[in-house]
Amino acid sequence: MKTSIINNIANLDQFGKKVIRFGIIVVFLWIGGLKFFTYEADGIVPFVANSPFMSFFYNHPTEYKHHQNKEGELIIANHQWNTENNTYGFSKGLGVFLVTLAVLVALYKVAPLPSMVASLLIAILTLGTLSFLITTPESWVPHLTDEQWGFPYLSGRGRLVLKDLVILGGAIITMSESARVYLRQKSK
Repeated sequence: MKTSIINNIANLDQFGKKVIRFGIIVVFLWIGGLKFFTYEADGIVPFVANSPFMSFFYNHPTEYKHHQNKEGELIIANHQWNTENNTYGFSKGLGVFLVTLAVLVALYKVAPLPSMVASLLIAILTLGTLSFLITTPESWVPHLTDEQWGFPYLSGRGRLVLKDLVILGGAIITMSESARVYLRQKSK
């Protein structure tokens, strides 16, 4: 009996690949859709503003600390500043991009080559997101009154970023699977 259970477990890898693809699709659809809402756009400001690869999307990236809204908070003056900063324009553009990638990853059986490219772009995006651990001071617990601050003490934002290691692995799997489907279709 133990052997049959272990055999069943040993054969779960194909199911695991489907779960990974589904997970990437759900995460990118959901997070991409949230990029159209103010609180989500406000939440990514420290990451974008501190990134040497992305800060150019904002008009005033170095001034963000004076204009932050907490989740669920709407201070009109901060909202106006974020509008002028292009916070919401960038976030909406990113949302469209993320939703598009999710749809392409979902269509791997009918459009394997675009799906493969989408998975590659997701892998590149996750590397960019992981770079926030280096570029964004808010990724680490600040030194306030406790001895536990800085590295290795991840803040809520840092913990959010770290999960992209798993998405990177998933994107490599979906990219490989899409390439395999493409080669199989091409050989027919």
